[in-house]
Amino acid sequence: MHLASGVDPQLADLSNKLIYSAMVVYTLAMFAHMIEWTFGSKGAVAVRSTEQSGSLSETVAGTKGAKKVTVTVAGAGGGTTTLTRTALAGEGATVVTSGRGADEEDGPGAAGNSTRADLAGRIAVSLTVLGALLHAGGIVTRGLSVSRWPWGNMYEFSCAFAFAMTAAYLVLLASKKNVRWLGLPVVLAGLLTLGIATTVLYTDSEQLVPALHSPWLAIHVSTAIFCGGAFYAAFIATLLYLGKDSFDKRIAAGLTTGPLGTPASIWRRLPAASTFDKLSYRINALVFPLWTFTIIAGAIWAEAAWGKYWEWDPKETWSFITWVAYACYLHARATAGWKGRKAAYLALAAFACWLFNYYGVNIFVTGKHSYAGI
Repeated sequence: MHLASGVDPQLADLSNKLIYSAMVVYTLAMFAHMIEWTFGSKGAVAVRSTEQSGSLSETVAGTKGAKKVTVTVAGAGGGTTTLTRTALAGEGATVVTSGRGADEEDGPGAAGNSTRADLAGRIAVSLTVLGALLHAGGIVTRGLSVSRWPWGNMYEFSCAFAFAMTAAYLVLLASKKNVRWLGLPVVLAGLLTLGIATTVLYTDSEQLVPALHSPWLAIHVSTAIFCGGAFYAAFIATLLYLGKDSFDKRIAAGLTTGPLGTPASIWRRLPAASTFDKLSYRINALVFPLWTFTIIAGAIWAEAAWGKYWEWDPKETWSFITWVAYACYLHARATAGWKGRKAAYLALAAFACWLFNYYGVNIFVTGKHSYAGI
């Protein structure tokens, strides 16, 4: 390994070891998540008819107003869930305590999971936290090895990008959101990103080109990293929505398998399709203003470095195309009332623009932003 002057070889080597260690721990977390998905148990989560609810429905049916109904149901694994709904009473009223049928299964991390699945899920989260700490250590030591911010080329950006995905997932978990089901796709996406970074995009630790010596490196690139991680999370939610929606339609048509022949048990353990649709929309809507700021910050930096705010460099052009694509998606949702599959296809197109802007432009197109280092 050849290291440029001004580089601490020991810290650079430690950074590589920490990144590889993080990948090993993430792999173990991925297997633990798989075990949780495999052994997640069926839970009784809904009371859907008078015959099922018995005296409960009869009591509400005799009331002329709205009434709060609290039901405690037991999961197959011994857990219980308390559900409260407002039922409009009337002749023949039916109490529905959940939007999911009694034949559906709880998502990973939800009440009603088997003890074995819940234990696997907790181990997976713990391993993900450990992997994130090692991952963060690898990023920090990479920066310390050259006394600069650790995102001067595609390898460093990809490492930070993968960490942003994992950190966003852990923040959602810490905020008491029931999103443990998101752990498997997030860890898998992070592993793939790190795999590409360490095998295809890797470059030795070295100093930056003169144009990158600016405080805007921390501002512009860090926000771009955060946006990328969030867009990736929204992309995963969109794919899961399309899969779950297809599964629901297949079951309604009398078929017994999920999309592409996948087992029905996997899709039944996921939340409702509308949950993924709303999650994707909320993430994209939240991050879009920050992506706007990223482009503006890049223009300010370009003026300081090259004397012009905008020159239609390939990176600038595709950043703007990505902005337009996400703006169209959000506009369609807000004004045209697009939801469901049509909106999901727009979201996928917008993310495809972002993905090409990152990998395609940086690797295959020559411009002032050609800092891939490969």
